[in-house]
Amino acid sequence: MATFEPGKLHIERHALNDDDVSYDLCIDYEVTDDPKEGKGMSFTVHGNIQGKDMSESFYLPKDQAYNFASNVTKIAEQYGIPKTHSSLGSVHKHYDAMFEDVRVQLDMKSGDPVKPEHLE
Repeated sequence: MATFEPGKLHIERHALNDDDVSYDLCIDYEVTDDPKEGKGMSFTVHGNIQGKDMSESFYLPKDQAYNFASNVTKIAEQYGIPKTHSSLGSVHKHYDAMFEDVRVQLDMKSGDPVKPEHLE
């Protein structure tokens, strides 16, 4: 199950058997200004994975903010979601809505410049 509202994506999954994985995660995000990188998006992933509480925050500059799902996947894997489940279920349409909201909030447009150092 997943729900989206601007600024927040909630993803929940209940294990179907002993070999399955459970999680209940929220991804909160907001526009922030970093003194070094400038305008970007701050993200906080919090909730629980396999019954263990977790909370991690990260910042992405404007030209990297579209890559939030990769960061969320890495965090989920660090807290025990196996790679076979790390796509966090079938929430593609919700990620699309979140991506669009991030794009609108940061006023991102096709052709916006990317800092070369972010490509390394």
